[in-house]
Amino acid sequence: MEREIIQIDEEKCDGCGSCIPGCPEGALQVIDGKARLVSDLFCDGLGACIGTCPQGAIEVIKREAEPYDEYKVMENIVKGGSNLIKAHLQHLHEHGETEYLNQARDYLKENEIEIPDYETMECGCPSSLAQEIQPGEDKEVGIFQAQLRNWPIQLQLLNPQASYLKNADLLITADCVPFSYPNFHERFLKDKVLIILCPKLDKTIDQYVDKLSQIFATQDINSISVVHMEVPCCSGIGVIVQRALEKAGKNIIIKDYTISISGEII
Repeated sequence: MEREIIQIDEEKCDGCGSCIPGCPEGALQVIDGKARLVSDLFCDGLGACIGTCPQGAIEVIKREAEPYDEYKVMENIVKGGSNLIKAHLQHLHEHGETEYLNQARDYLKENEIEIPDYETMECGCPSSLAQEIQPGEDKEVGIFQAQLRNWPIQLQLLNPQASYLKNADLLITADCVPFSYPNFHERFLKDKVLIILCPKLDKTIDQYVDKLSQIFATQDINSISVVHMEVPCCSGIGVIVQRALEKAGKNIIIKDYTISISGEII
């Protein structure tokens, strides 16, 4: 089957091993001085190891690979003890991988192993740790005041079950927009939950549709605003959102805004 999985650039990899702790599933090992993907079965394709690589040698690609097998992963995980089990469950929870998380919990139940309280762990991946941010005077930069209310903002990292999504007014935008439109915070972001993506460069479009549909189906979203650049490929965001709404069986009016390369609303 074709799916997302990591790829290691051997020319960039210096064998430091920094990626190993970021992969509780045990898919990575340092062999002959290089980090290696030892089994397709153990790699979930979420890329938690990417941010720990100082050489930028790891990326997520889509290729033919054996399906990820949560039960086989758990067979390895439990050998590492309760802390490793907790880290793995938290990893799945933070990335919104509900299906794999349920399979992991089922494995623990079937084997009469205690399920740890992974949702209250203080550690974890800062890039995907859900946080609600309160805009305030201390966020002021120059004449503008930052209006960001949530973290993470990248759709690939966002947890569909995050509490700040409940009854939210969503702003779904191309990641180039805030750099092109100088009044982005006040004009678009104020009082909204932000989600960013790139419909051209991101290789996870089907996953984006699935994740957005889960949000739309479970979080009682109040409104959706979509902001994209005038270049043709950027309008794909609207298509992704519409597909997700159809999959979720929801009918929410989309407010669509186009920004010119010169930084104006068209």
